[in-house]
Amino acid sequence: MSEPATIVIFGASGDLTSRKLIPALFDNFRKKRLPLGTRIVGFARTPMSNDEFRDKMCVSAKEAMGHHCEEGAWSEFASMISYCAGDLSNADDYEKLEKHLADFEGENHGRLYYLAIAPKLYPKAVEQLGAAGMASEDQGWRRVIIEKPFGTDLASAKALNATVHSVFDEQQVYRIDHYLGKETVQNLLVFRFANSIYEPIWNRNYVDHVQITVGETVTVGSRAGYYDKAGVLRDMFQNHMLQVLTLVAMEPPSKFEANALRDEKVKVLNAIRTPAQDLVEDYSIISQYAGYHNEPDVPGDSTTPTYAAVRLDIDNWRWRGVPFYLRSGKGLAKKTTEVQIQFLCPPHMMFDADDDTTVECNRLTLTIQPDEGIHLAFQTKVPDAGMKLKPSIMDFHYSDSYDTGAIPDAYERLLLDAIHGDASLFIRRDEIEMAWQIMDPVIAGWAARGDASIPMYKVGSWGPVEADTFLKREGRKWINDQAPWQHERRKT
Repeated sequence: MSEPATIVIFGASGDLTSRKLIPALFDNFRKKRLPLGTRIVGFARTPMSNDEFRDKMCVSAKEAMGHHCEEGAWSEFASMISYCAGDLSNADDYEKLEKHLADFEGENHGRLYYLAIAPKLYPKAVEQLGAAGMASEDQGWRRVIIEKPFGTDLASAKALNATVHSVFDEQQVYRIDHYLGKETVQNLLVFRFANSIYEPIWNRNYVDHVQITVGETVTVGSRAGYYDKAGVLRDMFQNHMLQVLTLVAMEPPSKFEANALRDEKVKVLNAIRTPAQDLVEDYSIISQYAGYHNEPDVPGDSTTPTYAAVRLDIDNWRWRGVPFYLRSGKGLAKKTTEVQIQFLCPPHMMFDADDDTTVECNRLTLTIQPDEGIHLAFQTKVPDAGMKLKPSIMDFHYSDSYDTGAIPDAYERLLLDAIHGDASLFIRRDEIEMAWQIMDPVIAGWAARGDASIPMYKVGSWGPVEADTFLKREGRKWINDQAPWQHERRKT
């Protein structure tokens, strides 16, 4: 068990703290995974007593966890929680916080600072922590968790990194992407590197293309204040989707260790062909759902995309010539996050087919959410029908093999890793900057079109018709279900 830790949550009166962080910490407490002597301190401007803060967190935890919030366990957990009111920009309030922490901390007491605050406040909070001497590790380890979005482009990400590193060393910085904390995202690593049967065919010789889909059925709703400035490319592609891509495409690290793992992810990002800004329409499309302008706080002339599809190419030995198609949008037909590995068709089909150019192809589907599992599509012979073939699916579902409560919230794993100093599932500085380097030309390319009209799609659909055309011109189709499908054989 690690040394005692204090978790200081900046922005503790906000939604992230009550809805995600406290429930995740409580679950870790129930499982006896928190180090002995752990304390949790909320810091925010809202005046509250310790008991008022605990009561607020209790209500939120019950809403988030239901029957898991047992009264006895919660009472014991709540005794670990305290609150210190203060302003992020006020140096005196950091001194007050330091005195509050000194009341129960001894020597060699680690601290985890969680910035659950608006991104524009990250630099101020980091600078104040530095000015107050609260980043020094003379009395124990000091780590800081920074939420996404980490910058809005490459230049702002570099500037934020410079500010952070003026106070904290890189090994103290934990840039969080909650997607990496999902059990089924981590299962990508286990599936690839703990099973030998797929590795020989996990390359350009057998894979036609890869599709990564993050679909949301919800629309922007009340988030327009943030979303209209970000759009889908900043909100989903630069972080979540590129992270999933690296896990699909990376080489096996020598061991499951932070730097070894992240080195391999960086190699993938470095091998992605930098998109050309002036050719943005050749490798991507953007769209907006009908009715977006009617959402609260959305300007009537907004061209912010709520849907995008992007083709990326990885110029290395394993993946050269295999396109990776990424798509994400709001108001789509299905809530899903999945990776589709579309294998090449057999080089020659000796069984009956419609013609010589189309055959049924094997496909592997890795579903991250909500129907967590793995699905392999393959051909079978229909009984008593000559040599007629029929596609079949071999399924693995987490819910069939494990207790449905066995899949914890992503923050539960990530918070525990940060406490123990394991940065494997956090994003390193070079990863952040390289991801922005890939997406900046896409974002800038579409922005350069100015007031050009943006295609629309119907809420509840799979996106605009232009998305289908986007793949059809390359002889491929979007995969919207688990049924095997036909496509033209890749010409060689």
